[in-house]
Amino acid sequence: MDWRVSGLIYLKLANSLTRNKIIKNKMRIIKFEDLKIWQLALKITREIYDITSKKEFSRDFSLKEQIRRAIISVSSNIVEGFEKNNNNEFIRFLKIAKGSIGEVRNQLYIALAVNYITQDEFNKLNEQLINLANQVGKFISYLQKQKLK
Repeated sequence: MDWRVSGLIYLKLANSLTRNKIIKNKMRIIKFEDLKIWQLALKITREIYDITSKKEFSRDFSLKEQIRRAIISVSSNIVEGFEKNNNNEFIRFLKIAKGSIGEVRNQLYIALAVNYITQDEFNKLNEQLINLANQVGKFISYLQKQKLK
């Protein structure tokens, strides 16, 4: 059954689950733009583009493009899975997106190691990426539980 048809979907699911609160205000997710995980992925994408536009990355086209491709993959896989209108496919693409988050984190470690970014820049982005990975993971768990109902 399509997860969007199976009932009402959360608003800020991951945050509510993290605090172990009952979700009181449920809202149907009608388009991918309604997904908080997509919104956060897009925000992080803008920040990755900003940081990779720095002069430190100008001579390392490979790393710059690899980080950008990986972060683009996150939001793209969220959208592609959503648009499949199938719970199993959505879960599969969310898992791919979560893997891409790990890839971006690894590339940020590399950028830090070669002094392309500061420790503060790394910490801020890494924290946001860990948060996004956690939210995606919780959403995957939520969708898997919906399949069992």
